[in-house]
Amino acid sequence: MAALETRFGGQAVIEGVMMRGPRVVAVAVRRPDNEIALRREVFRSWGQAHRWLRWPLLRGVAALGEALILGVRALFFSANEAVGQEEELGRGAVALTLVVSLAAGVGIFVLLPTWASGLLRPMLPSGVALNLVEGTLRLGILLGYLAGVSRLPDIRRVFEYHGAEHKVIHAVEAGEPLTVERVRRFSIHHPRCGTSFLLLVAVVTVFLFAFFGWPPLWERLAIRVLLLPVVAGVAFELLKLSAASSLPVLRQLAAPGMWLQRWTTREPDDAQLEVAIRALEGARDPL
Repeated sequence: MAALETRFGGQAVIEGVMMRGPRVVAVAVRRPDNEIALRREVFRSWGQAHRWLRWPLLRGVAALGEALILGVRALFFSANEAVGQEEELGRGAVALTLVVSLAAGVGIFVLLPTWASGLLRPMLPSGVALNLVEGTLRLGILLGYLAGVSRLPDIRRVFEYHGAEHKVIHAVEAGEPLTVERVRRFSIHHPRCGTSFLLLVAVVTVFLFAFFGWPPLWERLAIRVLLLPVVAGVAFELLKLSAASSLPVLRQLAAPGMWLQRWTTREPDDAQLEVAIRALEGARDPL
């Protein structure tokens, strides 16, 4: 899991700094013998292969799909290095893990809230009110999940690597040399963090789903699932807008996500910073 977080550090820098041409995706893992293993590969994004996937809204869906696929591959590389296996797990195992993870996420954060909110229909006949309850419940599940897992020792270590990722990205954006001493002083919070994206997704669903009223359960579930790409696209555009705009009103869109990072990031130690730096250097250097 720690390696997955540092892999995301390299990928985040590629997306933020090197937007043209094929990207180098780097995965850095600290092995049991304390050495750092580095895996690098050239990755051509879907937006580079298909111009229409660079359009607003669609680019957010494409970025999310790429992150899921690259993240699962990085996770398996991390697992293989941790147990000392020389060969990676097959594509079938990667695909199965991705499908199960997506199904669990949809079930917990999409289907469960809309089903539970439907139980209140006798007391809340208004579709707008029911959608507001559903959105509040979904946000509560997300916050409760993050608050709960942040207390687990293993997940806390993942969040420390998450903080290392953000420090390294801040250092690159500030033009600082990538040394532990210089990277350490930067913040563990970053406005383009995936945590902010998750929070924006939860908020966007409240407004978007309200337009469809409160139809029967199965129709409601179908609408929620089918509109997930639209929700992801809108949330992605809001995240980019809040990070790039100099207007105080728009920059406030990132404020709740920055606050939420108090749960999903922790101060890393020097060894974790070393892994994050190695991942970024591997992603930045050409093959």
